[in-house]
Amino acid sequence: MSKKVLVATVKPFDKAAVKKIEKIISEQGHESILLEKYEHLSELLKAVEDVDALIVRSDEIGAEVLDAAKNLEIVVRAGAGYDNIDLKSATEHGVIVMNTPGQNSNAVAELALGMMVYIARNCFNGKSGAELKGKKLGMHAYGNVGKCVAKIARGYGMELFAFDPYIDREVIEKDGIKCVESVEELYSTCQYISLHIPVNDKTRKSINYKLLSKMPVGATLVNTARKEIICEGSLMKIFEERDDFKYVSDVAPDCKDKIEASYKERYFFTPKKMGAQTAEANINAGVAAITQIVNFFKDGDTTFKVN
Repeated sequence: MSKKVLVATVKPFDKAAVKKIEKIISEQGHESILLEKYEHLSELLKAVEDVDALIVRSDEIGAEVLDAAKNLEIVVRAGAGYDNIDLKSATEHGVIVMNTPGQNSNAVAELALGMMVYIARNCFNGKSGAELKGKKLGMHAYGNVGKCVAKIARGYGMELFAFDPYIDREVIEKDGIKCVESVEELYSTCQYISLHIPVNDKTRKSINYKLLSKMPVGATLVNTARKEIICEGSLMKIFEERDDFKYVSDVAPDCKDKIEASYKERYFFTPKKMGAQTAEANINAGVAAITQIVNFFKDGDTTFKVN
């Protein structure tokens, strides 16, 4: 039976990704609908009215959207994080929610290392900076992105550590990473900390003064996760107390203006969340999303279900 698949993205996929998605939809005998750069929720509400499947990126999918989507069976978030989708409401509406883990990992990891180089070299201001070689880098969570960060950082000659209570020590150590016993040990050991934890009730504001104050001299915090995991009051306190502390992130904190006003060349924020903003990541995530939808309709495959 033919299904209607809506690709709804305020931040559009790369054109090549859209073409591949539409090609797969057509080959499977389904109908594709594209909604890009929409400015009002009403546009999305109208577009979802009679679709069976939905692919989104960072678009907010809450109860109002799910109420409007009378035929919706599945939503796939083209990316790893899915906090933009109301899982509880989706479950109540009988809608399957999936993500596409691992498809953006290399893009995010390359950005993380790029920001480390940029801040270590004083934002390329012409003054003498520092090298990453020989520095200790800690991965706070060792999932797909953390693994990619480790692979790239090894090429820089960094000493690698990780903390992830959900992954067996043997898995981490097999990759040549030193597995620490606690998050406190990670922060007290490493000059560079790369954040890869999701945002949830347990992790929200969990990167706090207690952890940040343990970091050695020359501390740099690298955030390619979510801004909500940072306790911004703690962040400002560390900036004020330690002139060696630096913070780089691909999502600006709410206290961005205060940091920019007082701590020149000790921070860097991308203009918007850009971890997955590469043509390759776009294609990988988009193709994975439509492939999962096709497999769901064909075989009932729910391998990447998150609700």
